[in-house]
Amino acid sequence: MSGPTTRVLTVLELLQTHGQIGGAELAERLGVDRRTIRRYIAVLEELGIPVMTEQGRYGGYRLVAGFKLPPMMFTEEETLAVSLGLLAARQLGLADAAPAIASVQAKLERVMPANLKKRVRGVSDTTRVILPRGEPSLDDRALQTLTAATEAARTVGFTYHSPERGGHSPERGGMDRRVDPYGLVFRQGRWYLTGFCHLREAMRSFRLDRISGVHLLPGTFRRPPNFDAAEFLSESFLSWGRTHEVSLLLHTDRESAAAVFEFHSSCADGFEQREDGLLLTTRTDSFEWFAWWLAQLPFRFTILKPEGLRDALRAHAMRLLEC
Repeated sequence: MSGPTTRVLTVLELLQTHGQIGGAELAERLGVDRRTIRRYIAVLEELGIPVMTEQGRYGGYRLVAGFKLPPMMFTEEETLAVSLGLLAARQLGLADAAPAIASVQAKLERVMPANLKKRVRGVSDTTRVILPRGEPSLDDRALQTLTAATEAARTVGFTYHSPERGGHSPERGGMDRRVDPYGLVFRQGRWYLTGFCHLREAMRSFRLDRISGVHLLPGTFRRPPNFDAAEFLSESFLSWGRTHEVSLLLHTDRESAAAVFEFHSSCADGFEQREDGLLLTTRTDSFEWFAWWLAQLPFRFTILKPEGLRDALRAHAMRLLEC
């Protein structure tokens, strides 16, 4: 289980849910001894939460009759924002996301007024947020560890598995890295880490689905002022040496093309007008993802190069035909 603060809050949740609960049951649920439970009860009392102790065989702990935490007040707009955030979080590749999100929603609903509770459930039942499907993770705790390290400005260590070094299988090895994590970005179905790589002595971006064994190191760092992780990642897409150059002929007009090509802000300025359409040259580090994305375009296109992208698109088309 998590740290002491989380356990104390869990005790409060159990007291509010069950009315009265014995010390032995609390200890068993939290995986601690009864002395520790008494300490948690004392913490709640110091916070001003009135807890009654009943001695004897059928005794236990309970909140003073009539005590309730004040209802959590949200505006209509805030309720919609929270609901959509929970819907989107289910698809962000978080470790154990479903139980955690269900727990958050249950806690929110328990302290919300009835009208807002109804609105949250209505949004959950009638609204769907569909994000691109991400690559399978090598390390289910990577995102959580990196988020904490980024916030605390702590250096991290991990093993990075590039395609050239055996694909995504951790059993096939990789390269150990020591990185100062400056920021995390979720983009087109993948999580990316941007930061200073001590091995290369330069800024780098790393895909989280190629990372394993993430752990905190003793060192700390200072993040550059006004650093924008998303902007750095966008710029790095065009400069990564291992990415593949892609050349497309789009059979549409400039306005329609600009409306759907959002993976880099400079793409709208990169169209070259041709007699039979628009020429676009860009880069990608994944033929599979780019083929999936091309299949959703609302207009015709011709792949001029490379051949690997044509092969990936054919394979994607075959998978679609099999559905």
